[in-house]
Amino acid sequence: MATQYAFQGTSAREIAASVERAVTEGGLGPGAALPPVRRLAEDLGVSPGTVATAYKELRGRGIVVTRGRGGTVVAPTPAVGSRRPPKVPAGIRDLAGGHPDPAFLPVLTPPAEVLPARGSHRGNPRLPALEELSRAWFARDGVPSAHVSFAHGALDCVARLLSVELRPGDAVAVEDPGFHHLLDLVPALGLRMLPVAVDDEGMRPGELGRALRAGARAVLCSPRAQSPRGARFTAGRRAELLAVLAGFPEVLVVEDDHNADIAGVALHSLTTGALPRWAQVRTASKHLGIDLRWAALACDATTLARHDGRMLLTSGWVSHVLQETAAGLLADPATHALVAEGSAAYARRRLALTGALGRHGITAYGESGLNVWVPVRDESAVVNGLRTHGWWVAAGTRFRIEGPPAVRITSATLDEADAPRLAADFAAVLGESEATYGG
Repeated sequence: MATQYAFQGTSAREIAASVERAVTEGGLGPGAALPPVRRLAEDLGVSPGTVATAYKELRGRGIVVTRGRGGTVVAPTPAVGSRRPPKVPAGIRDLAGGHPDPAFLPVLTPPAEVLPARGSHRGNPRLPALEELSRAWFARDGVPSAHVSFAHGALDCVARLLSVELRPGDAVAVEDPGFHHLLDLVPALGLRMLPVAVDDEGMRPGELGRALRAGARAVLCSPRAQSPRGARFTAGRRAELLAVLAGFPEVLVVEDDHNADIAGVALHSLTTGALPRWAQVRTASKHLGIDLRWAALACDATTLARHDGRMLLTSGWVSHVLQETAAGLLADPATHALVAEGSAAYARRRLALTGALGRHGITAYGESGLNVWVPVRDESAVVNGLRTHGWWVAAGTRFRIEGPPAVRITSATLDEADAPRLAADFAAVLGESEATYGG
């Protein structure tokens, strides 16, 4: 049923702005239906083409989606500035955020002195010391490191890569379930998502092939610690995916190895498969701290030139203060020891939770990384039920496109001793909501 919100405007731009304002201010929530084109045209006294153009602009900017006979509705995660993560209620244990344990994060120590720059750093955007450390970081896992660059975090880097390679309306193959910020980012850039199902070994080759044949011009994937499912590429799966990609040499393959140092498993990267167009992004936020807004990029020469050319015209460079700080941490043996301790703890905690859930007959996935993915039949019933037991977990709807329902639990901040209690509460919630859950 169409919403009764009063839209305004006589031009496509004015109508689109009216809809966007309604979404931003909360008058239209995710899933709210917009009026059919002809009805709104009659209400506003404009041509159907004007309204259709407004809706097209809104789709291109990720604010609405069209569902065939279901009409045009506000996107599940509309790309408007007012969106923020929900606040965790007081007294509830937060296991929803996907964040690392602060106990395993180093204290950030910016350089004591930063010499004034002569003009800008556009001519020399990367500190040589950090560039060499970044090359060694990639080379450690076999990723080709001849061409590296920096960005302000993984999402900043991926957004720039996609924006210089693709045009609005182009398609991108994405993981389903996948990282919710990437699933928000792609439509916000005006791009179409082609979901590719994920199992414990990552993207399924057959489904990737279908997405590529359907016109995907880029592939976004996580080689390990995939969020939310925790999947990781095995050697066999890597070979299968490379065989599929061999038939599409023009496609840009972007690996998001955001948990490189704390994934808990070895890397089997597509970037080592002689792909013509490829990139791997690594961020420091998960193992060195969220305030270190720095990511490293390794890629082919063409991708490097396009990325850096666009960066030169926008932010220009990553702050040399951040670069000095990152270089100090990457070269610090004590930091390496702390990160390794955290990686081992995250593996133990992840296994403790999946094991505890398994003893209650509850299937859970988490081969690597910081999270555990638990399939359910009713996400709301489970999320709300666990809240009454003092646990705050994430509903899976924000991470999936076509995949079945589930919840994501951040195991990184859950002590091993607490896993049995959470698992028991989870089982109790399933029993309490049996009618809804369908047990």
